[in-house]
Amino acid sequence: MLKPGLKLFFVLLSVFTILRCIDPFYPRLEGYKPLLVIDGLITDDNSAYTVRLSQTKQAGDSATVSISDATVTISDETGNVTPLTAFGNGIYKTDSLSFRGEIGKSYRLHIKTSNGKVYESDSCTMLPVPGIDSIYYGPDVQISGNQSTTRSGLSIYLDTKPGIDDKYLLRWEFQETWKFGVPLPQLYDYLNDTTILQVTPATIKEYCWKNARSGGIITGAILPGESKLKKQPVQFISTELSDKLTIRYSILIKQFSVSQEEYNYWNNLKQVNESQGDIFGAQPFAVVSNIKNINDPAEQVLGYFQVSAVETKRKYVDYNEILKFNLPYYNYGCQRIIKAPADYPVPIFSPPVTFDEIYAMFMSKSIYTFVEPVYNQLGKLQKLTFTTNECADCDRTGTSKRPDFWQDN
Repeated sequence: MLKPGLKLFFVLLSVFTILRCIDPFYPRLEGYKPLLVIDGLITDDNSAYTVRLSQTKQAGDSATVSISDATVTISDETGNVTPLTAFGNGIYKTDSLSFRGEIGKSYRLHIKTSNGKVYESDSCTMLPVPGIDSIYYGPDVQISGNQSTTRSGLSIYLDTKPGIDDKYLLRWEFQETWKFGVPLPQLYDYLNDTTILQVTPATIKEYCWKNARSGGIITGAILPGESKLKKQPVQFISTELSDKLTIRYSILIKQFSVSQEEYNYWNNLKQVNESQGDIFGAQPFAVVSNIKNINDPAEQVLGYFQVSAVETKRKYVDYNEILKFNLPYYNYGCQRIIKAPADYPVPIFSPPVTFDEIYAMFMSKSIYTFVEPVYNQLGKLQKLTFTTNECADCDRTGTSKRPDFWQDN
């Protein structure tokens, strides 16, 4: 039987060996050629449509370089050609007044780069999309990717309206906006120990808004024999890890129709993304784009030209509506730091530390905000209250500008 010390040695040796085996390695490939990356979407929505162009670069991250000097057009099956205007940073847009996608029509994307390469997408038909019937939510528990922890929170679902066809392939995106508040807003301005002014209500940065866009790939299908899609999961929010549900939350969901080819593209891309980082999982494979170099079809192109009809719907969720679920509450982790001259002892016969010195000491670190004074019953200044900037000023992590669409309950 091995002694405890030898057991520990062999355990540590095994762990060290395993860790050495999975260290990341970024090879410098000879003859590396950058790949064109295309992100384009046109819908039947009354808005300008955007195409983004970039190219990969050889690095240990996923960084790309924008392409801003290309010629980009969209054509339909009748021969109409719509030019896109370059706005810099690889962004090209249509004019919303002169071009709008139509259900039933087919479109191609055309790109000519400054080095003379010409790319063209497959012909993509805009398919009809059913409406969104309802958006609702309920308590849920999610398990982490490594199956080691669970999180309680709120899942958001949707039901579609019945469609006119016997099969629909769908994809969803969403944009979240939520109102939040800081726990220790700045209520006073400190000038000196005899002049501490209460700030005007209009300048208190207690409530702000944040925004986020969907990052994952969400697809689903209404199959033959099914009149509609029910309880399609869209988003999960951990109430313990996020401040999204602390006051009022809004989600704007976009529902897109997709072809079988595009449906396969998104599902393959999702499979590749989910397999990354797992050395025992499925190995990445090339996700086929619908865009090709017309003179060199073998050239790999990343991205997809999307042509989709779209339906949108917004849902608000208020904090008092989810109290009944007894979900964990989000803790900002903010600390109220209260200091007085007595907290800073000085040598005998030395003058005591002043309130002005305490204030200057905290404010010199550029990470603290003075919040409010503490007075005794006689109105004499006793202490000063500080906290970190993000706990006192909501503009530090959000914006105090109210969204144009926002509705309070």
